[in-house]
Amino acid sequence: MKLELKRIEEPFVFEVENEDGLVCRMDASEAIGGKRKGMRPMELLAASLAGCAAIDITRMLSKKRIPTSHFSIEIDAKRSDSLPSPFEWIQLNIFVDKDIDRAQVKKVVDLTLEKYCSVSASLNKSISIRYSINDESV
Repeated sequence: MKLELKRIEEPFVFEVENEDGLVCRMDASEAIGGKRKGMRPMELLAASLAGCAAIDITRMLSKKRIPTSHFSIEIDAKRSDSLPSPFEWIQLNIFVDKDIDRAQVKKVVDLTLEKYCSVSASLNKSISIRYSINDESV
């Protein structure tokens, strides 16, 4: 994997580009001078976890011949108040078709977060990653 990050505007607006030319814009929080012109790095990290999990979950459901016409994840996260302010926890609120067997979805999500999601595997183990399915705690 090769990425290139460039500052495109002072003080903290950056763009990162991958080898395919796809671009993502980042900015700092307003508290330190950001201008709300991009996602903050920690937002991208939480979104990366959800994106990685979503790919694995929908792929596994498809392999099990469980179609999903609706799939989304809402992300809540809490950061520590002390520097460097890492995540304390990340909550993935997963929404799928209501007629899909919840036990099957739970099994797939557990496998995803424990075994297959490379972003989850890359996060510090002190970060609690939890989830719900269709607003029901697991």
